[in-house]
Amino acid sequence: MMLARTYLISGAGSGIGRAMAMQLAEQGHQCILLGRTQHHLQDTLKTLPGSGHQLLVADVRHAESLQQAAAVLGERPLNGLLANAGIGGENYWGETDRWDDIISTNLTGTYNFVNTFLPHLHKAEGIRHILITSSVLARLGVANYSAYCASKAGLLGLMRSWAVQYAPEEILVNAICPGWVDTEMSQDGLQGIADSIGITKNEFYNIAMQSVPLKRMSKPEEIAALAAYLLSQRSITGQTLDINCGAIMNS
Repeated sequence: MMLARTYLISGAGSGIGRAMAMQLAEQGHQCILLGRTQHHLQDTLKTLPGSGHQLLVADVRHAESLQQAAAVLGERPLNGLLANAGIGGENYWGETDRWDDIISTNLTGTYNFVNTFLPHLHKAEGIRHILITSSVLARLGVANYSAYCASKAGLLGLMRSWAVQYAPEEILVNAICPGWVDTEMSQDGLQGIADSIGITKNEFYNIAMQSVPLKRMSKPEEIAALAAYLLSQRSITGQTLDINCGAIMNS
């Protein structure tokens, strides 16, 4: 039976982050939930079995916000960091371009998050983990998603660098690349693209699923199960694992 461990999950207030927390808590681990919105974190916290869980309100875009959260955590050791916080959507060059916000959340935010809590990872003994949530869009392009695609591709380079850097300390660093996942963010994305081309969300869903061999979205719980598997490993590092219902098949 796996010993109880403590994991810090960013973006834990909904979607994949919430599912990760549930999966780990059900395995008997303690989860620290980090996000920007307290009531979303509290909603996640209410779903978790077991005790010892905690929430931290912080914005990964801002190092000072994370440092304040780390101070609340005190000397508590962490066995793993799950860098899951992210935002999606389109961006367009001009005064209302969302490039900076998307990059600072998805890419710089992951860099800030991991570096802020790395000292807590060092306080734990044995194998420790850093797990990054990237995206299938790290591997392919979508029109008007330049910031999202760039940020998610950048996470894979960041992961590989850290995997080499921290291997001597027995810190394993990996990334997962989900495809379409049935979350609020994906539903918003479906609606946004549908609106931009003048069709209904359901019509665009059917179009999107034509390129997915299994013809469906993944569930957040499926992504969480893969994350939990990686956190149980001792030899997998520097790897990107795709989970996308067959949308991308790498050799």
